[in-house]
Amino acid sequence: MYTTYHLASAQEVNFDILEAIRTTFKSKPITITVEEELDTTHYLLSSAAYKAALEKSLLQDKNNEHILIKHNDL
Repeated sequence: MYTTYHLASAQEVNFDILEAIRTTFKSKPITITVEEELDTTHYLLSSAAYKAALEKSLLQDKNNEHILIKHNDL
C-alpha cells in the first residue's frame, strides 16, 4: 500500500496524521520518507528537456497556437 501526504509546511505534522498512519497500516512494517516538495515551475526547470518543452508551450501560447488534446488521446 502507498499513501502520500502533502503538507504546506512541517508545522502541519500533527497527532491526527500519525493516527491516520497507524490506523491505515496497523501492524504492517512501514517506511517513512520526508522530502521537500518542489513546486511545479521548479520541477519543469530542473532538466533541459522539461525546460525546452515549457518554453515551447509558452511560445505557442504567446502566438495563440493552442493545441486541443482530447481526453481519449491521453
